[in-house]
Amino acid sequence: HGPPDHAKCIKISTDASLREMVAPGLLVILTPIITGTLFGVEAVAGLLAGGLLSGVQLAISASNTGGAWDNAKKYVEKGSLVVGGAIQRKGSECHKAAVVGDTVGDPLKDTSGPALNILMKLMAIVSLVFCDFFLGINEGRGLFNMGSTGN
Repeated sequence: HGPPDHAKCIKISTDASLREMVAPGLLVILTPIITGTLFGVEAVAGLLAGGLLSGVQLAISASNTGGAWDNAKKYVEKGSLVVGGAIQRKGSECHKAAVVGDTVGDPLKDTSGPALNILMKLMAIVSLVFCDFFLGINEGRGLFNMGSTGN
């Protein structure tokens, strides 16, 4: 056995990560385009409003949850947790559970929550770029001729 090939491991992980992000990226980019083309600008406005509201709620929840798990681990490590009269410290079962929670919580607060901000911005910008295209299809009502008639 030779020394570990760190560069190969990093390349495998990076390639897999990029491959896994193609479908979510296409979903974010194509959803406003398909919605606007088929259903019109009012449907895109509804899509953006729903995406914004649910994205903000999910981002805040993810960030807060990750922070709570991180703080729980710190609380145990400080020796502030008492269970059945015994102080729980590093190495205890409670600490092991808190470390697992922190492992799950770190990506939530550091990446998942902030990434939703990018998702919302990307959907809005794609919608703005294609707005004139949407307006050109049945006066903004889409291929299915939906939405208000302006009367």
